[in-house]
Amino acid sequence: MSADRDGARVTVPVPVLPPAPPAAVHRRSIIMDSYPVDDEHVTVVGRLTDVQPWGDPGHDVIHDMTLTVTVRLADLVITSAEAGMGAFPHAECPFIAPAFAQLAGLSVRRGFTRELRERLGGVSGCAHLGELARAMGPAIVRTSAASRHRQIAADPAGAGPGPLPLGSCHVWAPDGPGVRKVEAGWVPGRVPFPIPPVAHFT
Repeated sequence: MSADRDGARVTVPVPVLPPAPPAAVHRRSIIMDSYPVDDEHVTVVGRLTDVQPWGDPGHDVIHDMTLTVTVRLADLVITSAEAGMGAFPHAECPFIAPAFAQLAGLSVRRGFTRELRERLGGVSGCAHLGELARAMGPAIVRTSAASRHRQIAADPAGAGPGPLPLGSCHVWAPDGPGVRKVEAGWVPGRVPFPIPPVAHFT
């Protein structure tokens, strides 16, 4: 993968990952899908699986858990949440799933991980559903941006400016290239990826 930095070409190698061998000790997968509910809400469904490829049937899939949250796009507040367990190691594991309805009311902006830990950390929750919930925070933010890009693509004239992810990474530092591109006239969602360097817009 390559990109321009101050006119110079910067290349970051992307490793070619071989398929996991049959002798793999453990395989964790997290996948998420987002879809619109209406003009103001999206639902994000996350699934976490832990598999021991070497295990005999009945001892190979350790965890297969889902978390479904509906989020209000205006402020990224979770309006509802439901956890499910398809595979789990102990008969008592599913008893904690209803507790994850407590995610309702949380904003996935700043403080989400702290609030998640306070409400559902340790013996008050499930380590694996908690891990899935933490991973869903950034995915929800990304869903908000994707929803915004979709709106711009459908109606470029009617889409006003959206919030910028300031402070989220080096590109979005207060004086970083993301801010400078916006100041130079770039409108998120209207230029193919990767977004060209700042000089392209000046």
